[in-house]
Amino acid sequence: MNAMMKALVKTAPQAGFTLSDVPVPTIGPTDVLIRVEKAGVCGTDAHIYGWDVWAQNRVKPPLVIGHEFMGTVTAIGAAVRSIHVGQRVSAEGHIADLTCVLCRTGDAHICERVKIIGVDRDGAFAEYIAMPEYNVWPLDDAIPDEFAAIFDPLGNAVHTVMAAGVSTKSVVITGVGSIGLMAIPVARAAGAASVFAIDVNPAKLELAARLGADATYMATDPNLVDEILRRTNGDGVDVLLEMSGSGAAIDAGLRMVRNGGRAALLGIPSDDVKINLAERIIFKGLTVLGINGRRMFETWYQTQALVKSGRVDLRPIISHVLPYTEFDRAFALMKSGEAVKIVLDFKGDGAR
Repeated sequence: MNAMMKALVKTAPQAGFTLSDVPVPTIGPTDVLIRVEKAGVCGTDAHIYGWDVWAQNRVKPPLVIGHEFMGTVTAIGAAVRSIHVGQRVSAEGHIADLTCVLCRTGDAHICERVKIIGVDRDGAFAEYIAMPEYNVWPLDDAIPDEFAAIFDPLGNAVHTVMAAGVSTKSVVITGVGSIGLMAIPVARAAGAASVFAIDVNPAKLELAARLGADATYMATDPNLVDEILRRTNGDGVDVLLEMSGSGAAIDAGLRMVRNGGRAALLGIPSDDVKINLAERIIFKGLTVLGINGRRMFETWYQTQALVKSGRVDLRPIISHVLPYTEFDRAFALMKSGEAVKIVLDFKGDGAR
């Protein structure tokens, strides 16, 4: 019988998680067992915690939740060669099958049969997680644990910015939750000429300004679109980075993009979104990009390089480090808008 561990589990099709005792995962010959030390709380986790329409259609309880983490390797399978016991690691949470046409042509991040930890298979809000060797990312010693725990969402920001091609461009970011905030220094590092940030939370807009946004706007401002057009000589911005998943924000963001511009959509709507495709996209000749996860593993190299260089500092964005037993408080802080990015501590070496 397997040893037991603590884990946050979606036990039933209803709101909330349960702190449960579950078996420590077993590993196969090409797997790695990781002792989780820090884990980031994500908007996707909030969707699952609240049990919205998206979660109801995707998640099948019982399931260990969580997909952002770092930790230390405690065991490796007999065929593992690139990872060793005692190594500090993070991991790519999209488990690709590596045999479909997308995996074989360089697009494993959108694998047809992908399984995402904490969504489709047991995840990282647990004392241990088993991962395929292929997905494990060895961490540079210069990367702090709390930063390493959120390389997954930072990678989302990096992927979105790099796919959109922001160098020398004007950029508007709709939704400055944690990933939208991360996108500001990433866009600056990638050479954006100007960055405008939009949200419903004044505190997050203040942080966006500190992180390098040229101007910030409340999403409820009735003159919002006109103001963005005024700031861009009447043309509109070159690039939209949509991070909110709000139908109203998506619509407004598309209105702000100039004809021939680009829109990179990362935010996940909780339900269907109604958009006037003719007016917002077709007649404007927009290039619209759906962004999912991180490119494997190009984005991980870019992300680590940005953090090591000091161009992207995550300290202002990590607002709380909490013991994992305070998970209900974490989700309450997210829902109230008081938190920016929360990291759960599974190691027990300090919270703040």
